Amino acid sequence: MDYSKKGVRRRLHYINPIMDKLGKKFLICLMCIALVSLLSAMVGVVCMGFGMVKGIIEDSPQISFIDVSPTGYKSTIYDVNGEVIQELYGTEANREYVTIDRIPKHLQHAIVAIEDERFYTHNGIDPKGIMRAAYIAVARHSLDQGASTITQQLIKNNVFKAFNESMNEKIRRKLQEQYMALKLEEQMSKSEILENYLNTINLGNGNYGVQAAAKNYFNKDVSELTIAESAVIVSITQRPVALNPVKHPEANKERMLEVLKKMYKQKYITKEQYEEAKAEDVYGHITNTHTANEAANVTTYSYFVDELIKQVKNDLIEQKGYTETQANNLIYKGGLTIKATQDMNIQRILDEEFADPDNFPDSQKVSLDYTLVVEELDGKVYNYTDQSVQYYFIKKTGNSQFSYIYNSTDDANAHVNEFKEAMLADGGKIISENIVYLPQPQASMTIVDQTNGQVKAIIGGRGEKTKSLTFSRATTSTRQPGSTFKIVSTYGPALDMGKITLNTKILDAPYQYKDGKQVMNHDKNYLGYVTVRFAIADSRNVPAVKVLNMISPQIGLNYALKFGFSTLVTPDEAINGHHDMVEALALGGLTYGVTNIDLCAAYAAIANKGVYNEPTYYTEVYDHDGNILLDDSYRESHRVIKESTAEILTDALLSVTEIGTGKFTYMNNQPVAGKTGTTNDDVDKWYVGYTPYYTGAIWFGYDDNQTYGFNYTLHVRLWGKIMNRIHEGLEHKDFEFTENITEVQICSESGLLPIPGLCDGHITTGRFVRGTEPTQSCDVHQKVRICTDSNQLATSSCPHTKETIINTHDYKDNPLTTCTLHAGSTTTTTKQSTETTTKASTETTKASTETTKASTETTKATDN
Repeated sequence: MDYSKKGVRRRLHYINPIMDKLGKKFLICLMCIALVSLLSAMVGVVCMGFGMVKGIIEDSPQISFIDVSPTGYKSTIYDVNGEVIQELYGTEANREYVTIDRIPKHLQHAIVAIEDERFYTHNGIDPKGIMRAAYIAVARHSLDQGASTITQQLIKNNVFKAFNESMNEKIRRKLQEQYMALKLEEQMSKSEILENYLNTINLGNGNYGVQAAAKNYFNKDVSELTIAESAVIVSITQRPVALNPVKHPEANKERMLEVLKKMYKQKYITKEQYEEAKAEDVYGHITNTHTANEAANVTTYSYFVDELIKQVKNDLIEQKGYTETQANNLIYKGGLTIKATQDMNIQRILDEEFADPDNFPDSQKVSLDYTLVVEELDGKVYNYTDQSVQYYFIKKTGNSQFSYIYNSTDDANAHVNEFKEAMLADGGKIISENIVYLPQPQASMTIVDQTNGQVKAIIGGRGEKTKSLTFSRATTSTRQPGSTFKIVSTYGPALDMGKITLNTKILDAPYQYKDGKQVMNHDKNYLGYVTVRFAIADSRNVPAVKVLNMISPQIGLNYALKFGFSTLVTPDEAINGHHDMVEALALGGLTYGVTNIDLCAAYAAIANKGVYNEPTYYTEVYDHDGNILLDDSYRESHRVIKESTAEILTDALLSVTEIGTGKFTYMNNQPVAGKTGTTNDDVDKWYVGYTPYYTGAIWFGYDDNQTYGFNYTLHVRLWGKIMNRIHEGLEHKDFEFTENITEVQICSESGLLPIPGLCDGHITTGRFVRGTEPTQSCDVHQKVRICTDSNQLATSSCPHTKETIINTHDYKDNPLTTCTLHAGSTTTTTKQSTETTTKASTETTKASTETTKASTETTKATDN
């Protein structure tokens, strides 16, 4: 064997080819196995990915036209003349839907040009846009570059409403959006998709949809927008806050110019239109218009709107079976059209007169509407109000009667500053603070159309209203009604039952409640026998209590409840033994009191011939599609008193404004029937009255029930001033009396038929329900002879006498005894004089005795 160097090399030459061949085959085999494995893995991944995508797509929501329609719409309230009173909207609900034919083509093209330039040619997704977004995503490691079509954005906004998504959630949504976009474009036309999109998008300042934006920024209908204005609105969509044209006009303008440029490049506008749009001064116009709109769009609701919202909400719950949440959503997001009963012409009169300090007492006193938000060192946030201030000083002073009414604004500020210092003592910081001074005494007023119960105007207080759906002195505050309650609890029921007529005579003399307390008149005097008409006109207390006892407090309370008072307390509902079935009911001495609106509605029932109509703040409510949702047809309405009773009460209340306590109304062209009311210690001042057109109730007083102490006619004069303005231009009307009422000449002092020669000067025309008119002659006036020296009944010895006529029921000012000046004279008088003396003396003795007794009793009076 050749083991030489050359031989070995030769041997290796033969061996290596075999090894090379075997190695190559092995490597090829390994590579094939690896390739097959890789391909298998790739197929597996692809299959797995496909399965995942398939699962995501199959999990997509099933949608239709309805699902992509915008869902939040503002509700609009209109007054009786079609004037917009208030727009109501919650989150994403300040929207007014408009059809595509009302949206100008240049606005449609503007949104397409900037958001989805291939919108009219793609089938729901844009492959070119997706590739561009994918490239940018890889290059920038971000998914911020949008590739969504308008169709996809519509689905995102109305189906997904995506916020704060993770990366996986965003990818999942994008896949579903693309699939759903393809499906949606099979169901809807491009115009339908664009219409829904333009009514959906967020356009800043709480505006959703192009119509809301057009009105807010430019004060015009969307159909009237120019190319430049359309470009401004479209520019907002990318970033509604940062591109707000009011707060960030420079940023918006940069985007707006880009929109115009794209519109020009995509041949939606000509070169001339492009240059003209760029030159238009849209931002100066926006600033002025938006400022005016902000002033008009009051976010704090009026007192009327507060009550309307409460009533609509309650009716949705009670009449339609909605839950409270559903009712709120419908009111603030349901796009309702609400036809209110309010007449803004009347409301403005109330607002103007209540804002005039000359109509109110000259007082420097104020109360507070105060809020303070404090963040403590530990991060906790505390909210304080004016009630917190009061409670702080009650605890500090130990005075549970600490008044929240201050003598001046300086006094109020001193208390607020002390309170604030105490709340910040631990190092907290003020987040916000707001203080409003409310004038005192306060006032409220309501105006109702008595024929249907529609509330025409309402004001719940003086001063600035800073909160919505809050306290109202017209509807939520209860006050003692004073003598206004005599009509509904006492005289109305007694007349209705036939127990009295207006000419029934009641002895106005010292009288006690059953518990022994004295009933006192407002003037602390007694007038003897007075007619019911006079007792009403002069607001005598004693006759009222006597008449209530005649019919019983139970019947009086039942009638008052029928008059619609919602705050009365029956014996079954007694609070610590207190209820309203008591003698004090006649004078308005109640457990809680009444609201202004309830009192107004009760008198409106009298004005409406005895039929009570529950106060209503709307006539119809329509849903977003224009279907009737609510109306006032089911509002409570019932007869309280007979028609003839209501007419007789109207006649009596006319006397109040002609000769009684309500004579300061000073109405120019209309008759007024009404009643005053003043409570113990001069705390509450009322006047409630009506014309043939409207019923109105006004209240004056301090919020903390302190003594009023000002001119007692101010509230009556303001009532008349307001009603005079309301009735300007209205035809003069008289109250109508039916055939059930007859007119008879009577003696005004006795209420009976007049006697010629005796009742001269006291003859008037009285109205009576047929069958109740008097048939007897006057028994009050008598002709007697008096001694002119002593002014007493003359005797035969009196040298100087004269014949005169006296009122035998007026025991204060008439000669009641025979002459004592001519002593020793014959005491014989005429038969008439003797009878007069005896009768008058008896009445005098009785009244004098009771007056003496009354002087020793504790006085408690509810006046006027």
